[in-house]
Amino acid sequence: MGHLRRTASLVAAFGFVACQAPIDPVSTDAADLSLSELSTTAGGVVAATAGHGTYLLSGVLEIDFNWNVFMGADGRATGTFHQSLLLDDLLISFDGKLTCLAVDPENHRAWVGGVVTQNDSEHPDFLTDITEPGDDVWFRVLDEPGNDRSTFLGFEGAADIITSEEYCEARIWPDNNDRTHPVIEGSIAVRP
Repeated sequence: MGHLRRTASLVAAFGFVACQAPIDPVSTDAADLSLSELSTTAGGVVAATAGHGTYLLSGVLEIDFNWNVFMGADGRATGTFHQSLLLDDLLISFDGKLTCLAVDPENHRAWVGGVVTQNDSEHPDFLTDITEPGDDVWFRVLDEPGNDRSTFLGFEGAADIITSEEYCEARIWPDNNDRTHPVIEGSIAVRP
């Protein structure tokens, strides 16, 4: 009963937000790339973020993540992500195409959004009409030495946000890094 209550609490606490697992990275050291290296690989990049590893959701669930996204001088962003975990011994796994990026270089924060391209989830809470391929998805990250952090994926309706573009434009960041979770393996990089 306690396990079921904990599971229900986690799902309720994070709304219908999804999770993370490995994707084929552009580079195994993607989060360690400098902006100059990114510029030579992506041509005219003005901002970027990349990450790979595992973060710990609510001190309980290990979520594997991997993403990279680049924004050109024209403001267009392009990239991919993959996130996954096990919940109640059922896989939650999403792949997506990233289409928006906002960066706060002073605080080393980034807001990233796009669309789900593949949902391999088995858990029924992540097989809904807002988690299907083509649906918007987003997350935010912090690049702070020794304290990299990421959020769980957000879907339509989370925090009254409907689209990924709206999420990137809103740049919501609660006080004290609330609802971000520590990276326990790997790293995150945010480059202005």
